[in-house]
Amino acid sequence: MTLKTFHFAGVASMNITQGVPRIVEIINATKTISTPIITAELQENSSMEYARHVKSRIEKTTLGELSSFIEVVCGPYSCHLAMGIDMSRIKVLGLHINLETIVACILKSRMRLKPAQVEIAARTSRIIVRVESSRTSTINAELARLALSLQNVVVAGLPNIARAVIAVDDTRQPAIYKLCIEGYGLREVISTYGVVGERTRSNNICEIFQTLGIEAARTIIMSEITEVMEGHGMSVDWRHIMLLASQMTARGEVLGITRHGLAKMRESVFNLASFEKTADHLFDAAYYGQTDTINGVSERIILGMPAGIGTGIFKLLHHHEDKQIPSIDQTICIGLNLLPFT
Repeated sequence: MTLKTFHFAGVASMNITQGVPRIVEIINATKTISTPIITAELQENSSMEYARHVKSRIEKTTLGELSSFIEVVCGPYSCHLAMGIDMSRIKVLGLHINLETIVACILKSRMRLKPAQVEIAARTSRIIVRVESSRTSTINAELARLALSLQNVVVAGLPNIARAVIAVDDTRQPAIYKLCIEGYGLREVISTYGVVGERTRSNNICEIFQTLGIEAARTIIMSEITEVMEGHGMSVDWRHIMLLASQMTARGEVLGITRHGLAKMRESVFNLASFEKTADHLFDAAYYGQTDTINGVSERIILGMPAGIGTGIFKLLHHHEDKQIPSIDQTICIGLNLLPFT
């Protein structure tokens, strides 16, 4: 497998990590993956218009995307910030928001503005933002800072969703539509109106574990590895993949095959020393007086003992009947009886 990406069916503009990098992310149970993708099924999956409405509820929309201008207006007695909202763009995007909704989002942001500082200009689609300062130099700096901060205020959608793309399955009639969402927030996507939560999945194993539990994480590990292998024309027996997924989730949490994850999986000193930091594990075991029962495969192989698997999983004991050992006199008599007659 080479370092390459794979395109979603019906979505040419969205890529996901595949090949060796994706296998490394799965096995190491990486919390922050390079391309987090959430695939969401829709309740009305045959309507393009319905898919656009659900997309507008999920995809993040900032104030900078809806503003036609943001400028500083200075008068003889005061200065303020004026923002022009493009209402036609809100209609094109299918957003169910108005000026009052935008003002409420500004007040909820981290800028800590008071309700008296933000108002809607009468009979216009403008929002006025004022600052509380008596010095001219301070007002100018504060307005410049607000102009930059206001562009990043989220007015619609989920804050952690960078982009949502409508994927089309043309192989079925009528065509089936679904959403391919880039970002984190599986719990919020599942709870969005119009999304079928039972058929919504994420390629982030840790997010699946935090949202749906350990069994769902085990299932997604097996399916993700299988998809990567099949995408490169390789087939692996599902028992091997199941064994790996079970080992990673046996402790009730997702543990990667790394030095930190194996330290929680294994209790044997020789088993830990067989992976990484051999000298450190042996030194710590000797210092703290740890014991090893030598029951695992790695420990037995290291010490040159038969592994406790297969034919070595049981021990065969042979029962000997008690036989009386002959004395010296009996041996001499037996020997004399064997002598030929002369």
